[in-house]
Amino acid sequence: MLPSYYEFHNPVKVVSGKKALENIPYELEQLGVKRPIVVTDKGVVEAGLLKIVLGAFDSSGLTMGALFDETPPDSDVAICNKIAALYRENECDCIIAVGGGSPIDTAKGAGIVLAENAEDLMLYMGAERLTKPIPPLIVVPTTSGTGSEVTYAAVIADRKKGIKMAFTSYLMLPRVAVLDPRMTLTLPAKITAATGMDALTHACEAYYCLQKNPISDAHAMGAIKLISENLLTAVKDPKNEQARMAMANAALLAGAAFSNSMCGMVHSLGHAAGGVCHVPHGLAMSIFLPFGMEYNIDKTGDVIGELLLPLGGADEYAKTPAAQRPYRAVELIRKLRQDLYDACGLPQTLKDAGVPREKLDEIAQAAINDGAHAFNPEEMDLGDATRMLQAAYE
Repeated sequence: MLPSYYEFHNPVKVVSGKKALENIPYELEQLGVKRPIVVTDKGVVEAGLLKIVLGAFDSSGLTMGALFDETPPDSDVAICNKIAALYRENECDCIIAVGGGSPIDTAKGAGIVLAENAEDLMLYMGAERLTKPIPPLIVVPTTSGTGSEVTYAAVIADRKKGIKMAFTSYLMLPRVAVLDPRMTLTLPAKITAATGMDALTHACEAYYCLQKNPISDAHAMGAIKLISENLLTAVKDPKNEQARMAMANAALLAGAAFSNSMCGMVHSLGHAAGGVCHVPHGLAMSIFLPFGMEYNIDKTGDVIGELLLPLGGADEYAKTPAAQRPYRAVELIRKLRQDLYDACGLPQTLKDAGVPREKLDEIAQAAINDGAHAFNPEEMDLGDATRMLQAAYE
């Protein structure tokens, strides 16, 4: 059923394929910039991935204006300010983010500071608070999960307050996303699994949450099919370039989907678990996804049932009675989680993820204060969040 009204916006240029990185000098030229600050983390440097990116500059005559390689696992307000200062000191004119969700979101946060000349980044949290576009941003993802290379969102932590806050603005969109299989070949199995489940959650919630529309649906369905067919292969055979490229494109598709249709309660719970107990976001998504789907079946079971097609294939969909399709879709999500646990030990419960039981009430309170569940088909109150966390605990 078509919505009576919807909007879909995603102007990010996508460059995908072998040696896609060699296009970066051309993309900088097209943007009219030539002195980037590169934002990344120590893991990217130690894996040798930064060398590959910088190698694309060799014959271009371009120079790196500055390098920041100390991005923490969770993007942080103070780090965003530090990067902005380094950008100004070195007279940079653009940003290249190389990494997973944290370097990308941190680069976006630094961009907000630069665009708004902000002293307090948290003044711009929430939706559409920016008044000026951030500096040109090129993103080179090294994981296949967040989809942040094509989203207008960033989640940034305030460590002093122990919370993660969302920033969304069309003025924060990257200009170019570069997908190159060399960037994910060294990704460890457990991180491959967790980030893949992050992308799957983006796609599933995008498909059944309240702002779904035909264009986001198409992106979400494509992402789910790619993930169901390639995630386990990428985990078990990490040098498989075809599976790696499929996952990179799946994460991008899912990112484009949820940045327009939005996510739901699974993300509220995940943001809260990350803020209170530092549960990695992809792992939290993997733990909460089947519970969130089940919770929404009463309101939107027919839509969730449609996900059985990309999750299980045409034969599985055809042989399953319509009323059972949403439950079978959840079963396949749980089977995938079990397969990932068997392949690499990805935890399936909050207990195994190291969350103390006594923190559940605090996580529940943080979850209902998170804005993501505003787009969830079913309403969620404190009691609902608490029951969900208890169910996911062990």
